[in-house]
Amino acid sequence: MKTPKSLEPLIEDGLVDEVLRSLKSGKEATVYVVSSNGEIRCAKVYKEVEKRSFRSQTKYQEGRSERNSRRSRAMGKGSTYGRQEQESAWQNAEVDALYRLADAGVRVPQPYGVFDGVLLMELVTDDEGYAAPRLNDVELSPEQAREYHAFMMMEVVRMLCAGIVHGDLSEFNVLLGSQGPVIIDLPQAVNAAGNNHAFSMLERDVNNMADYFGQFAPELLSTEYAHEIWELYESGKLHPAVTLTGKFEHSNVEADIASVLREIEDARLDMERRKAAREEAENE
Repeated sequence: MKTPKSLEPLIEDGLVDEVLRSLKSGKEATVYVVSSNGEIRCAKVYKEVEKRSFRSQTKYQEGRSERNSRRSRAMGKGSTYGRQEQESAWQNAEVDALYRLADAGVRVPQPYGVFDGVLLMELVTDDEGYAAPRLNDVELSPEQAREYHAFMMMEVVRMLCAGIVHGDLSEFNVLLGSQGPVIIDLPQAVNAAGNNHAFSMLERDVNNMADYFGQFAPELLSTEYAHEIWELYESGKLHPAVTLTGKFEHSNVEADIASVLREIEDARLDMERRKAAREEAENE
């Protein structure tokens, strides 16, 4: 096939030998099957921010560290340089998450690095060596649905133990490879400890899995894994070998709204003080 312009620099640099075919085009990127270093791999070409449909980046980027103060200020102001750096950070977040999760034993594609806005990674295949289908494209028996759902809950646990929440987990972001489910698409991966939206995103990830697998095994629709996993995480009892039940007792104690609002206001004032102190230090 004709080489896409976005992949030409990688061919010139010897990172890609040949572009074999287009694999898929999604809301975030277009993926190609390529020959690289004598192996068949994937090249994920990120779409420009103006052409993407997934634009609510702010809440996902909360808690991501940015050491370069100039870069951080530019990203906050939305300047041309800032948007370029934000795009770079968005793309690098995926490869960083892939390396981190692979080290934690989570089943993800092997990454080979980001080059000029292109992520090179392993091509996940099925039993016959073809590109693995997404969960959304397969029919499951009730037994398979229960098995894969249980596996995915433990993958969520492993991710959280590594400090990461996927943030966009669904049947469209899981491949069914020869060894079972493989999690993909992680540019929006969330820092669990540093993001105020972490639990709501984890809850959505878990509920998406329950909704999908519940089509084949309806009893999964009534499980409470998100609350169970998060309570274990917050109490320091979560570990990769934990035994989950899918059950959770919700508290009937009414929240002290006034105290919560006071804590929010105190946190806001503290954040403003820290921001002012940083700006003062940077201007000295």
